Amino acid sequence: MTAASGVQHLLLVTGRLAEPALRQVVEGLNASRPEVQCQVAVLPISVAALMHAEWVRRKLPPPAGVDRVVLPGWCQGDVAQLAVDWGVPVQLGPKDLQDLPEFFGRPPGPPPDLSKYDIEILAEINHAPRLSHRELMAQCEEFRRQGADLIDLGCIPGEPWLGVAAAVRLLREAGFRISIDSFDRTEVERAVAAGAELVLSCNQSNIAWAADLPAELVAIPDNPHDLAGLEDTVQQLSERGAKFRIDAILEPIGFGFAASLGRYLDVRRRWPEHSLMMGIGNVTELTEVDSAGINMLLAGFCQEQRIHSVLTTSVIPWCRTAVQEFDIARRICAHAVRQHVLPKRVDPRLVTLRDTRVRELGPDALQQLASQLKDPNYRIFVEQGELHIMNRDGYHHGTDPFALFEKLGALDASHAFYIGYELSKAATALTLGKCYRQDEALDWGFLTVPEISRKHREGLKDDVATP
Repeated sequence: MTAASGVQHLLLVTGRLAEPALRQVVEGLNASRPEVQCQVAVLPISVAALMHAEWVRRKLPPPAGVDRVVLPGWCQGDVAQLAVDWGVPVQLGPKDLQDLPEFFGRPPGPPPDLSKYDIEILAEINHAPRLSHRELMAQCEEFRRQGADLIDLGCIPGEPWLGVAAAVRLLREAGFRISIDSFDRTEVERAVAAGAELVLSCNQSNIAWAADLPAELVAIPDNPHDLAGLEDTVQQLSERGAKFRIDAILEPIGFGFAASLGRYLDVRRRWPEHSLMMGIGNVTELTEVDSAGINMLLAGFCQEQRIHSVLTTSVIPWCRTAVQEFDIARRICAHAVRQHVLPKRVDPRLVTLRDTRVRELGPDALQQLASQLKDPNYRIFVEQGELHIMNRDGYHHGTDPFALFEKLGALDASHAFYIGYELSKAATALTLGKCYRQDEALDWGFLTVPEISRKHREGLKDDVATP
């Protein structure tokens, strides 16, 4: 920062195509924040995202009279070495230049610490007795990858699982913590003897023998709509010195959902010192909607009520990643409650169908860009409710990708495939109101599969040719 003026001078590096849009943003930044003044350096490359730090070093003379250099967010290579070579701080900016105002206005400090949480996830394997050891192991590994802390083996009433002990021992030897979900005494006792640490569940029907098990129990009501039986179970387990947590039973929507949430509030008031658990699968599995939002809401409820364990599963297709969703949700909610902040702008990974924000260049910038193109390569945008495609030979826009494709004329097979692939992504973004960036994967939150762009596949070629 210049001592005399108190103004920080920044150099923003970009490529040819992004120059007009960047200068527009910089003009607004310089006017709104006089203490930070930006200038622009345009390097001989069309797409700024293809820059590499070593190439930038060769093309950009050592900056003079600036306090910091900001490179495009997609720039690859050793940015730290540039700072050493130039003797000035160098950093990566946002991946979208429209985010620069927020980037420079961002308060200093580390990102939120999402490593701390206190809700345990039990991931249930349904019909476990019907699976081979190999299938059990595969499901356990997947649940662990998604964030499960315990694996719950769901037994089948009326089908005794003779191999339960062998299965539990196998999974315990592989490092899994195991719970057993059964009211069959033989199954439960064998599972506990083999290493199961939690038993689902205990009420007046099995308390006589379950209370003596060397494992933790889940106490549940005999009748979910009447807590009298639960009171008796809690009292008897306490008197007999058994370790247990309480589950008031969450009901599906339309079958007492709201009342069951009220029961959890009641149970927390009655037994403020006891551990609670919630079986959330009754809502996620039995509600035909993507489960991420439901998991977030239930995680928030559990966090506020100190419900420190949940039982979930991923049987139905819309719950395939329910365990991972809740793992993300419990971290966000723990941070929100602990810091007394909104669960917003903390971690965007659960925004999957939509996007956290959609940036547009605007019609004037699109027209200006189209008028500057000198090469045959197509640029594709999604703006103002339409698809836009342009190159030196023309600028077309509309809502029908097939109609737009017909206007492009003859294309070789490779180019046609590429344009069709990108238009497909763009049409999806248009339908859902998502942000589309050419040669990048659509943002599906934690479900995003990164793409290697066509340009990166082909290499930098002429744009970054060594002099």
